[in-house]
Amino acid sequence: MKLTRFAAFSSSLLLGAVLALTGSGAAQAAESAALDYVALGDSYSSGVGAGSYDSASGSCKRSTKAFPVLWKNANSPSSFAFTACSGARTGDVTAGQLGPLSAATDLVSITVGGNDAGFADVMTTCVLQSEATCINRVNQAKSYVDTTLPGQLDSVYNAIRAKAPNARVVVLGYPRFYKLGGSCVAGLTENERAAINGGADHLNAATAKRAADHGYTFASVVPAFTGHEICSGSAWLHSVNWLNIGESYHPTASGQSGGYLPTFRNAA
Repeated sequence: MKLTRFAAFSSSLLLGAVLALTGSGAAQAAESAALDYVALGDSYSSGVGAGSYDSASGSCKRSTKAFPVLWKNANSPSSFAFTACSGARTGDVTAGQLGPLSAATDLVSITVGGNDAGFADVMTTCVLQSEATCINRVNQAKSYVDTTLPGQLDSVYNAIRAKAPNARVVVLGYPRFYKLGGSCVAGLTENERAAINGGADHLNAATAKRAADHGYTFASVVPAFTGHEICSGSAWLHSVNWLNIGESYHPTASGQSGGYLPTFRNAA
């Protein structure tokens, strides 16, 4: 009899927990459904590297596997605008991506700053030139991040707030690109890989500071990508690809779904 009562009591607790979780999930779904969401930014938001590009987006290469679309599909917000574009710099965001923002916008996501800091040129320099030239180019980019990028980020963040005064804004960073001491046996030197990782950290730190000063949430993807860097053996990032150079050093579909999506979901 005691065992039966205990089993019944345990079952009631389990049922209560399930109902509570179900109710919580329903409430979260209802809350998401009431959101107006706008996704801004560069290629890390548009989904370059993930494939499955929307032909209507042209050179912006917006992917159906990009984290903003994945979040939209899972949460069914009341409205969704996807203006992120491959190659976008801060000025491109302010000049061409903010149209959907309004006082009704509830949620905004953005990745931006990497192109301003010369990310593509850094990687090209490091792949094609000497270790010393690579490290010098990384240091130039870091200097740009210190002296010029903060003002450019301020311009973007101010413009977002002016058009969407009520929105929660989530600023996502960039991953570290290489696992040091990893499985790569050719390509860049370990010093070059460490310098590139240091440059990514430097950019993330500067972006996080500017985001915080504007009252925005900065979401680091570094934890999610740890163990999935290039040279990890389970990479969520494309290495250099001479047949499709534009996708080099961008997240794969797994990087969008396993790295960016949960990071954004937890911050949104």
